Amino acid sequence: MGCCDSMAPVSEEVALASGPGGRFDAWVTEPKGGISHLDLIVPEIHCAGCISKIERALNAVHGVEHARVNFSTKRVAVDWKTGETNAETVAATLTGLGYEVRPFRSDGGESGDREGKRLLTAMAVAGFAAGNVMLLSVSVWAGAELATKDLFHWLSALIALPAVIYAGGPFYRSAWKAVRHGRMNMDVPISLAVILAAAMSLHETIVGGPDAYFDASVMLLFFLLVGRYLDHMMRTRARQAVSQLVSLGSKGAMVEGADGVHYLPIESVSRGDTVLVAAGETVPVDGTVLSGETAIDMSLVTGESLPERVGPGAMVRAGTLNLDAPLRVEVTAAGEDTFLADVVRLMESAEQRKDKYVRLADKAARIYAPVVHLVALFTFIGWMLAGAGTHSAAITAIAVLIITCPCALALAVPAVQVVAVGALFRGGVMVKDGAALEKLAEIDTAVFDKTGTLTLGRPGLVAADSVPSQLLAEAAGLAKHSRHPLSRAVVAAAKDRGIAPAPMEEVTEVPGHGVQGQLDGRTVRMGSLRWLGVDEDRDDASAQSLKLAVTAPDGSPDGFGEPLVLTFEDEMRPDAARVIADLQARKVEVVILSGDREAAVAPLARALGVGRWHAGLLPQDKVREIEALSEAGRKVLVVGDGLNDGPALAAGYTSIAPSSASDLGRTAADFVFFGDSLAPVTFAGQVARRARRLVLQNFNLARVYNVIAVPTAIAGFASPLVAAIAMSSSSVIVIGNALRLRAARKSSIDRAVGKNRETHR
Repeated sequence: MGCCDSMAPVSEEVALASGPGGRFDAWVTEPKGGISHLDLIVPEIHCAGCISKIERALNAVHGVEHARVNFSTKRVAVDWKTGETNAETVAATLTGLGYEVRPFRSDGGESGDREGKRLLTAMAVAGFAAGNVMLLSVSVWAGAELATKDLFHWLSALIALPAVIYAGGPFYRSAWKAVRHGRMNMDVPISLAVILAAAMSLHETIVGGPDAYFDASVMLLFFLLVGRYLDHMMRTRARQAVSQLVSLGSKGAMVEGADGVHYLPIESVSRGDTVLVAAGETVPVDGTVLSGETAIDMSLVTGESLPERVGPGAMVRAGTLNLDAPLRVEVTAAGEDTFLADVVRLMESAEQRKDKYVRLADKAARIYAPVVHLVALFTFIGWMLAGAGTHSAAITAIAVLIITCPCALALAVPAVQVVAVGALFRGGVMVKDGAALEKLAEIDTAVFDKTGTLTLGRPGLVAADSVPSQLLAEAAGLAKHSRHPLSRAVVAAAKDRGIAPAPMEEVTEVPGHGVQGQLDGRTVRMGSLRWLGVDEDRDDASAQSLKLAVTAPDGSPDGFGEPLVLTFEDEMRPDAARVIADLQARKVEVVILSGDREAAVAPLARALGVGRWHAGLLPQDKVREIEALSEAGRKVLVVGDGLNDGPALAAGYTSIAPSSASDLGRTAADFVFFGDSLAPVTFAGQVARRARRLVLQNFNLARVYNVIAVPTAIAGFASPLVAAIAMSSSSVIVIGNALRLRAARKSSIDRAVGKNRETHR
């Protein structure tokens, strides 16, 4: 039975006493299709066992259709049949399990790391007390006179007891709630060991006994709080990407009606309405373009950074960005029925599935806590039956509790994770979720996005050296007035060749076409092939290339020369082929899932030796592919960067994004790597596998320690003070073993840093 394995039933009286009309009813959303919805915050959710227990209890409530927990936000969402239960009964169910419950506030009212601050303060208090009490203990060990020894014991009590009361708070509160609701967790033996050691020490001090064990209590608390705080830091780095997706949505829209144009809240916009979308605005609805022609940033849908041209009859999606001209759009879906809302639901669902992962330490904790209690209890009973007095039996039992206290176990995972995080950061990888290190060591499938992941996501001018200098200067003179990705590529190509942009005058951007300006009385244009009268199916550019045309300066009377086609292609990351080959050599299957066109994906897959790939995928399609792999038993690493990759990154077993990714991509991923090199992906895998081995070694070290130390304590050969020293020694050994990761990976880290820096330059 672990920290959250048992489930206390909720009494019918408690549930009914809540009744309707309570403080939670105001937070229930409007019933939709006979279903009511409530979001709650449960701040004490701290492991996969909590998630499982809460969902089982809520789904067992009569009328509840669905209950789900989001560990990242500590949020519990519940749907029930309207009239069959109520918000207060739902809240009472959680309260009956021993959890504090508050309404969820989407305005960020639950932000702030209060738990982290409490743990840090408690750790500082315990550390201060441990240092001072240890100094007093050293004086006692040095052979102080009896009167002086008694004084030192009282001074130790004055320092240690307030520290034990305050710093032990996180463990006492958790242990009391567990016991009060018939559960067992790791904090119960910790609390017993600390309280009994302090109480016995106080008794020895009052009666003038030769020994006191205040240093055991505060030292034990300090080491445990170090482990608890390190683990908390790693857990709170979990992503919260849903809020970023929600921010892409519009709160209202300009709706065209018979009496003019009015701004309406998005909830009041209906299918069939006509919405006006100005240039630079986010499209608020799904709909069909009635009039207007513009470029739309479709990165949310396809992942491609290049805008897509739309005109009358084209479909547009909520959350995409209208770049350069106004549109009139007939609404086909609004609010919760839009494409963006579907992506948000995908993201939430994927995060909730990911939260169910049970960490190695949680698995170990499930059997450790009850064993510790039984060993200490049998020790006390055994010594009493053997004829020892209550005092001696209690001292021995306390020593057993201290020596078996899960300090090394508590440090086994976070100590390795902190060292691994530092090693990865030196190698150009930032870790956002500690559990992801465990997962990354287990992956057997790697799914890659194309644009911005296997490629750099920034098109470059093909054969730039062959473009005439004067024409490139004129193209750059126009391009510097535009923010289009291809215009930026033209400016970059001119800069690389040391060509200054021509001094254009009267530069204007023609929406949907391109840019034009005046140079020496001559009109110069750069833009779409159609605008400049070039056959779009001409054979001098590959099908997967992107193209612009620019007028050539031939001095003809109309000022226009024969247009020259500029071809652009997205550059592959420099070591993408080697990284793919390394993964395949480790028997990791590589799959490419892209929203780009087949003509662009197929050549890249062939060049990389990837046989399994899919093109033209929407976010939902990517998630379905990843779910299919997961259902087949595969542990999938997802590497992606775009807005459309957010749900896929969350749906994977674990995920990595480049630092150049969208805000959503970086937030949704477990890891973020820096630079243009893809090598950090394989480097992170190496560190993760090494870290997992060290964690398992730490567990084995803790097991060996217990095999030796526990019989010693049971036999009465270890006082509580000796037990505390032994416990601390095991913790130091665990930390020292974790530090081997830094030494073992130093050369690999240095090589990774060098490669990243070289590639970045």
